[in-house]
Parts: sequence; C-alpha cells; structure tokens
Amino acid sequence: MILLDYIVNLSIFSLTVSTPLVIRSFINHKPLKQLHLWAGLYAGVVTFFIVMMSIKQHGYSYDLRYALVILVFAYLGPVAGIITGSFALLTRLAFGSNWPPAIIGWILAMVVFSGIHWYASLLTPIKKSVIMFVSYIAVYLISVFSFNILTDDLLFHFQYLVFVMLGVAIGGLLIESYEKLHRIIIEKKHMEKSLEASESKYRLIAENTSDLIMVMDKEHRISYFSPSHELVLGYQSDDLKNIALCMLIHPDDVDMFRNTIKLMFDNHESHSMEFRFKHKDGRWIEFESRCMPAKGDNNIIEHLVIVSRDISERKKAEEFLLQSEKLSIVGELAAGVAHEIRNPLTTIKGFIQLYKRENSSIGYSELLLSELERIESITSELLSLGKPQATQMVRANLRELIESTLELLSPQALMSDIEFKLSSEGSVFSVTCEQNQIKQVFLNILKNAIESMLDGGEIHIHLRNGSKGECIISVQDQGFGIPEELLPRLGEPFYSLKEKGTGLGLMICHKIIKQHQGSITYQSKVDEGTLVEIKLPLAN
Repeated sequence: MILLDYIVNLSIFSLTVSTPLVIRSFINHKPLKQLHLWAGLYAGVVTFFIVMMSIKQHGYSYDLRYALVILVFAYLGPVAGIITGSFALLTRLAFGSNWPPAIIGWILAMVVFSGIHWYASLLTPIKKSVIMFVSYIAVYLISVFSFNILTDDLLFHFQYLVFVMLGVAIGGLLIESYEKLHRIIIEKKHMEKSLEASESKYRLIAENTSDLIMVMDKEHRISYFSPSHELVLGYQSDDLKNIALCMLIHPDDVDMFRNTIKLMFDNHESHSMEFRFKHKDGRWIEFESRCMPAKGDNNIIEHLVIVSRDISERKKAEEFLLQSEKLSIVGELAAGVAHEIRNPLTTIKGFIQLYKRENSSIGYSELLLSELERIESITSELLSLGKPQATQMVRANLRELIESTLELLSPQALMSDIEFKLSSEGSVFSVTCEQNQIKQVFLNILKNAIESMLDGGEIHIHLRNGSKGECIISVQDQGFGIPEELLPRLGEPFYSLKEKGTGLGLMICHKIIKQHQGSITYQSKVDEGTLVEIKLPLAN
C-alpha cells in the first residue's frame, strides 16, 4: 500500500507541476505580471492538497510539500518560496499535531533556502534545487534529533527523504523540459520572423526590380521567374514555365548561351553574356546577363541564378555615340572639302561678274550668279558641320521657299519626264528659319525623289497645318521605294541606297531640321514609292 501511495502522490504532484506549464504554453509566452506572487499562491494551494494526501506511518505523516517549496525557491526566488512555504506550514498545523518541530523546521528551512538563493544566485535552478535538497536533509535531521522523533526507526526518515528527493527530481525534470521546449519555441518563432522578414525583403526586391531574375538547373529547366518578366517581356510566369528557355532566345545566340551555361556547370565559375530575348509581341530585346552558380550538397552546382538587364537603351546610346563620332569626322572632312571648293568658286564668280559687265545683254548671268551664290551657301553649310556658325533666322513663307526650289529643279524634272504637283491647305505657312538651309533640305529631298523615279511620273508636294502648332510638308514620289527594315538607317552618315551615294545629303537634312526644332519621318514600300514628312513649328 505504501508503494501505491508513493505512486499516487508522485503522479498527482507531477500533474500539479506540469499543469501551469502546459497552460502557459498556450498563451503565446507573454510575460505574466506579478508572476512570483501568482506562482506562489498557486503552489501554496497545491500544498493544501499535498498535505491532505500525506502518507500515514507509525502515527506520523509525510508528504511532498517541501519538494514543491524547494522547486519554487530554486526557480522563482524567496518571495514565491515563502508564500508557498507559509501555505504549507498553515496547512500542516491545521491538519496535524506536534507543532513545535514543524514550526522550528519551517523557520530553519526558510532561512537556509533564502540564504542559498542569494549566495548561489549565479547557479542554474537545477543546481540550486540539489543544494537546497541537501540543506533540507540537514534541517530535517536537526529537527528529528532535536525533538527525538522516531530516532529508532531511521528507515522511516530515509523513506521520507527519498520521497521528497523523487518529488524534487520529477518536478525539476518537468520544469527543465518545459523551459527547454519554451526556448526552442521562442528561437523557432524568432527564426520564423527573421525568415519572413528576409523573405519579404527579397520578395520586395525581386518583385519591384526591372532586372529579370531566373533560377535554372542543369537541364535548362527554370524553377523561378521574377515578376519583372511580365513587365519587360510581356509573359506571365505560368506561360514561361511551359516554354523551353532556348525557344525564347534568338537563334543566333542559342549556341553561345548553351555553351556558356555548360561551361559554368563544369568550371563552377560565374560568367556574363549578352543575348537577345523574344518579347511576347515578337520583337527582340537585347539583354546583358550575369550568371552565378549556386552550390548545393557535396559542393556540387545544382542551379544557376541568372540576372538579366535590358540594355536596349544602352545599345541605342552606343549607336548614337558612334553616329556622333561619324558626324564629327564627316564635319571635319566636309569643312576641309568646302574650304577647298570655295577658292575656285570665288574665281569663277569673279570672272562671271566681269563677263556680265562686258556683256550685260545676256540674261543668264544673273541666274549663273544666283546658282553660284547657292553653291557658296551650301559650302558654308558644310563648313558649319565642322565648326558651327551663327545662323540668321528670319520669318519666311514655306510655300515660297518650295516654289523657288521647284523652279531650280524643273529642268532636271523635265528631262526625267517628272511633273511636280504642289498643293496646300492655305497660302501662307510662316516659319522662323534660315532660308538657304530649308531650301537645301527641300532640294535634297526632291532630288532623291527624282532619282528614284527612273520611268518618270509625278511628285506630290503638300503643305498642311499639324495638330501642335506645326506645319507638315509631305513629299510623295512614285519611285522604287525602300525596304521597311532600312528606313531607320536613313540619315546615318555614309549610309546610302544609291550606288555612288555618300549618305551626306540626308544627314545634312536631318541636322538642319533638328536645328529648326523639327523632325523628318519616312514611310515607304518597295515598288510603291516613298513618303517623306517634314514637320516644322509655325512662327507665332
């Protein structure tokens, strides 16, 4: 029966110790205000039931109340310990006799336990529990021999001390298990929060960067596409997962892409490369990619992280710089050529003026002199390519400038069986311009139109007002046309569709119109002719 009483008491003791710990685990581990007070009161109430279940032997009873007092002192300190001990003493006095040993033993135990708590404050609670239990043995033996309590039956006292020791051990194990579990849960929650914060940060970067981020394995399977693919390429992530990556890379770049990927898996080194990626609407976009191998178990490359950036604008800027460099070279060349041309022009002009003075009846002298002046102004424009000069901007009527240009080109048009058709949606289109420069633009455009019409035909010139306070000059020919893919290159230096052309004519036209805050656009189809539209701002 005694063994059964032991088991029942220890079981109930374990239950009362573990119950608040289990309940505590369900309230998010928030700090409990006045924890020592509430824990002391709870433990004190528990001692009431422990004393009620005390084991009777030889007219004496013993229980686990001091096992609970020791644990409360070790884990919560003297305040909670004294509260628990007070409940234990009052309950003992209420239900038992022989008060002096109980009171004296209680006072000694409280003093010793408090002293151990203060002097052993750096020790862990489990070590404090061991020291307090050993000290309790001394206090208990002092009480036994001082009051001569069953000194002839040491087995009784041994059983009691073992009983208390088991209570302290079981209670300590339960509390330590809870504390360890509590720490694990706290660390896990902290790790989860850190992981969520890190994941949120990287998701914020990945979802809001314009760079394309993808993760690829050795078989070229993509396990991750950043949302920027939809913004830059127009594809949804689900669409990309079902498409082989090489199907979206330009056929000329596929071999280079595969070889680079294989090289990274073999050499474990990161590489950069440029390739063209297909947009959802069919056009090609140039990307610069940085590929970094990601190592897995056994130091083996399992994935590649590919970060790609759209460099289309950078390519355009490089082409612009290249074209600017060409323009600079052309400007220097044109300036030198123009300088050499002006010398013989001055001589010819001087002799024509002398000839006019001696033969004033000949009417072609004025026409020759005006053409020489125009040639001289053109050479001045060539000089301006190399060294910009101040231009004289005046108010002029575009229709009049076009009419004077058509007059100059009429002989060539007549010889080519070409007829000019000039129309306008008004009579006056005033612009602020340098007249000779604008005439040169019309001259170059119309001359190109004439040369494209080998079988003759009509060239339609139309003037109309635009929607933004501008005038639009349209020149439509009936020539052999220009392939659409070549239109963007018109105006580049040294690029010409003519067999002996230099491309300088349209280049100068673009430069002049740009200086006048205007623009030139082209529309053309092979064998259907070419439409040139020049937009110039109207004068206020």
